[in-house]
Order: sequence, then structure tokens, then C-alpha cells
Amino acid sequence: MKPLLLTTALVMAATSVAANRAFVSNERGNTVTVIDTETWQVETEFFAGNRPRGITVSPDGTLLYVCASDDDQVKVFSTETFEELYSLPSGPDPELFTLHPSGNPLYIANEDDNLVTVTDTESHTVLAEIPVGVEPEGMAISPDTKFVINTSETTNMAHFISTEDYEIKHNILVDQRPRYAEYTPDGKRLFVSSEIGGTVSVIDIADDGTPTLNKKIGFEVAGVLPEWLQPVGVKVTSDGSRIFVALGPANRVAVIDGDTLEVLDYILVGQRVWQMAFTPDGAHLMTTNGNSNDITVIDVAKEKAIQSIQVGQQPWGVVVTPN
Repeated sequence: MKPLLLTTALVMAATSVAANRAFVSNERGNTVTVIDTETWQVETEFFAGNRPRGITVSPDGTLLYVCASDDDQVKVFSTETFEELYSLPSGPDPELFTLHPSGNPLYIANEDDNLVTVTDTESHTVLAEIPVGVEPEGMAISPDTKFVINTSETTNMAHFISTEDYEIKHNILVDQRPRYAEYTPDGKRLFVSSEIGGTVSVIDIADDGTPTLNKKIGFEVAGVLPEWLQPVGVKVTSDGSRIFVALGPANRVAVIDGDTLEVLDYILVGQRVWQMAFTPDGAHLMTTNGNSNDITVIDVAKEKAIQSIQVGQQPWGVVVTPN
């Protein structure tokens, strides 16, 4: 009995410290809203610079990075005290970024200058500026960290940038205004959403890293005009069995089968659903709904929306601290 009791005590202790916080960037409100993901209650809201959009956390969960687009910098906050600790050089108009799994460096899309800026998060210096297509937006890093992906809205391409020499090695043409890129956990597939094109491009990745366009997934919702079906945020479950796609003004999240790539369902959420984030256990998916100023909490197993939480003005991005 003693080992069982010890195990139970350890589980209870782990549960007691496993509370996570979600951070939501409010683009028009210039704030970040903090939500307790156990109670789904808003803890607080704090100023995060002018026009905060892209948002992420350090691997250990202690630092919050926010793209303050109109300040032309990335602001860094404590996830415990919400104090602004320092800012990082980002290039002009940072919108989205991706952080190396080690926590350094940070790869930032500069929409106005057609650049990807590589910033050292420890020395707070710019390591490189990489010319890409027109209006760079989406950013992703491959699970093996060999490539950083940038999607350029006007060029309609996904650029595959080597993390070793910062050179573009491959370009894949996708549909109009690509907004987001997301790898499967095994790195064998990349999904790129195209807001105006109304599709998600499925790009297969060979063992040597060479990308090939596999197919494009379209969407159709009864009673919703085709031009309202605007894919933006994309998230893949840890086992790769489901892909969730935020469909913007359609106010829906599409559910796609990870094996067949068929659309299974559409989940009704708030107005103008934009970005999304899983809780660390993968049980819930949170969506930012820019026009209804709230987030929707989706039960991933049931594939149903279960709660709406009011946040700040025009929520844009969301991230949850890791366990």
C-alpha cells in the first residue's frame, strides 16, 4: 500500500502545481489578457505595447514574448508578475514569430520590410535579416529545427529558410494571402492557410527536407458565403489525428482528419476567429475571436465549443504556458 499512497501523493502534488495561464493579445486594446485555464477565469489585463499581435512563451514558461507591431519591437514580460522586463530588436512592424525550441533565437516576420529578422534572445542583438517575399506573415520552425518557414501574403509563397546559413532553399507556391504555417509533430507535413484563396495547402516533406505540394483543402459551410471562408490559424493535435483551422469571418473552426485530409465538421465559435492554442495536455483548444472580443474554449475530444470568455478589444493571438 505504501508505494501506491506515495504515487497518489505525487500525482496530487503534480496536479496542484500544473495550473496554466493563457495569454491573449488584444490588437486594438493594446493589452494582454491573462486567463487561468483551470477555472477559465480572467486573472488580469496589462498594457503590452501598441498593437500587440504575435505572442509566444519561452520553453520554460517564464517569459512572454509579444510582437508590439506599432512599436517596432518585441516586448518581453514575466509570466508570473506580468512586468515588462526588456524589449528585443525586431525590425519594423513585427507581426508573427517563431521561437527556436531551445529558446534562442527568435525568428520574426517584418510585414512592411519584406524581411525575416533573426534575433538573439540572450544578447538582444540581430543575428540576420533575411529578404523574403512581399508582406511576410506566418512563421514556423520544423521539428528537427533545420528549416524556418515564412509565408508571404502578396507573393503567395511558403519560403523554406535554412537555420544554418539563413538562405532560402525552397519556395512553394500556395493560394492567395497565406497567413499561417503549422507542421505535424513528426515534421513530415506542413499546412499553410490561405486567407483569400480559402484553402489550406498540404505540403509533404521528404526525408531530406524537400517539400512537395500534395493537395489543397477547401471548405464549404451551409448558409455561409464562400468569401467568408477565410482560413487563418492552424493547429495540429499531438498525435496528428486532427487538424483544426480557424475560418475567420465564417465564425467556424474546421475539423480535418489527419489521415484522410477530409473535413469532418465545423465548430461554431465567436466572431472572426483568428488564432488558436492548445492547453498543454491537449484537452482544450482556445480560439481568439476578434469581432466578439472573446475567446472560445473547445473540448478537443468532443470537438465541441464549451465556453466563451470575454477578453480585451479585438483579441488576436493566444498562447498557454507549458507544464
